[in-house]
Amino acid sequence: MFTGIVTDIGEVLSVEPRGDLKRLRIVCAYDADGVALGASIAHAGVCLTVVAVAREGGRTVFDVDAAAETLAKTTVETWKPGTRVNLERALKIGDELGGHIVTGHVDGVARIVSREDICERAPDGRPSKETSMARFWIEAPRELSRFIAQKGSVALDGASLTVNEVEGDRFSILLIPHTLAVTTFGACGVGDALNIEVDMMARYAARLSEK
Repeated sequence: MFTGIVTDIGEVLSVEPRGDLKRLRIVCAYDADGVALGASIAHAGVCLTVVAVAREGGRTVFDVDAAAETLAKTTVETWKPGTRVNLERALKIGDELGGHIVTGHVDGVARIVSREDICERAPDGRPSKETSMARFWIEAPRELSRFIAQKGSVALDGASLTVNEVEGDRFSILLIPHTLAVTTFGACGVGDALNIEVDMMARYAARLSEK
């Protein structure tokens, strides 16, 4: 389980096809001693298991395997050397639940349909890049849009975010400067694909209402 609070941005070093699998090597800022074999780490919202870990050139690198189902349902299939991904290690009992309950089981792929950068003004009236926010409009797969509600939670590329507005299959999110700086969203633009996991509570509420 995760909370959707990104704790590092990793980078894909290599991708090695292995039959129906792909083995990915990731470099990150985590201490190698804190990354155990068999540990679960969310990669852009996708829960993957660590199968190897080492220190290379003063950096921590680890390997994960992505199975055929993961490759078919998420953006992992498109990752290549240089791809940057939001990382979060699994929640421990006693940790602060800063976001919402995220399982790392991605429901599908959403796409960014617009981005509006909103800059606050410095005392001289000029835009201040250091305090710029960004409003994104996201289009969710139709079968998932019914789980997305105004002021509800959604996980996009592993980040727990609050839904601002909903219009049909589209919804908006507003990201503060800190979020843009510590996640991959700062570099995201129109057309980019995002792994989406809908809120577990919304899923169960919808299931109960069907009965």
